[in-house]
Amino acid sequence: MRNFILYTLLALILALVLVACGGGGDNSSGEEAGQDLAALGEELYKGQTIGSASSPGCVTCHSLEEGVTLVGPSHTGVGSRAGTLVAGMSAEEYLKESIVEPNAHIVDGFSPGVMYQNYANELSTEQINALAAYMLTLK
Repeated sequence: MRNFILYTLLALILALVLVACGGGGDNSSGEEAGQDLAALGEELYKGQTIGSASSPGCVTCHSLEEGVTLVGPSHTGVGSRAGTLVAGMSAEEYLKESIVEPNAHIVDGFSPGVMYQNYANELSTEQINALAAYMLTLK
């Protein structure tokens, strides 16, 4: 009888410890995960090179200042504008497509074929998602 009580008590303590630890699951909120993704995107965006082939980074050709054009259009406010540029396409979809298919949507005043064409092959899905998440913060 004494062993039964001891084993029951140990089982109860173990159950309490597992509950207190949360079972080892990911306790980060979706908002925190989004912030982490955007932070990675900002790091990628502001790098002089990006991707597996050290391709030009976004900041090489796109300004973050209103009215300042380097090679491509300024990205000031792109997070707000992106969802209004193509009917039926969300801002996130527009940004991702613009990265992987640069000629899909050409901004007025700019020519097709100028943006680097191989990001789809040189960036991971996570990197593309991170860049889009960062650009969505550019209001």
